[in-house]
Amino acid sequence: MTFLVHLNISYSSGRRNSLTFLVELHCEAETTMSTSSAAASAPDVLPPLSAADFRLYNRLAEDMEFYHSMLRSTWDQLYAGTAPSSRLKPTQLINLGLRFCQHLEGHHNIEEAHWFPVLGKKMEGFRNKGFAKEQHKEMHKGLERLNPYLTECRRGDRELRREEVREIMDSFAKVLWTHLDDEVKELGANNMRKYWSKEEMTRFPF
Repeated sequence: MTFLVHLNISYSSGRRNSLTFLVELHCEAETTMSTSSAAASAPDVLPPLSAADFRLYNRLAEDMEFYHSMLRSTWDQLYAGTAPSSRLKPTQLINLGLRFCQHLEGHHNIEEAHWFPVLGKKMEGFRNKGFAKEQHKEMHKGLERLNPYLTECRRGDRELRREEVREIMDSFAKVLWTHLDDEVKELGANNMRKYWSKEEMTRFPF
């Protein structure tokens, strides 16, 4: 492009104007092509949701966050109870831990029996091998250690050691907290609207 401009200076006025026109046309074409390419590669931008539509599309996320908040709260109480300075009695710690195991497993059973089969029709994350079920599997590895441990302590078959409970909890804490956030985000309004119509949102059986 610079070479053509140099030639323009060497020729007559008429020839120069002609060549300059070609260069300008070439630049304009490049600019147009570049702009078109950027527009084609940009993701579709959805219009803002009205307040009513946001509530409709965000309903499942709010429902899920309600249950997840209770799980987080119980987890925090249980984890605090594993500290050496905790005033939580051994029987209280055991019962709290068993209740957490029961609630988490029951929550997952409901999701996999009722929520995931419906959501998975359109959303890959809730299908087999999707992020939700894979995270469930990882969390259950921790539950399969924690639940028997606490059950044996309650029966008196083993002595409760707070540091051992904490070690078991640490083994699946990261995947648990990641899952509690990921699942709500996946069910959020701005994501759900990509897959479901407003009519479909009103027909969910949960």
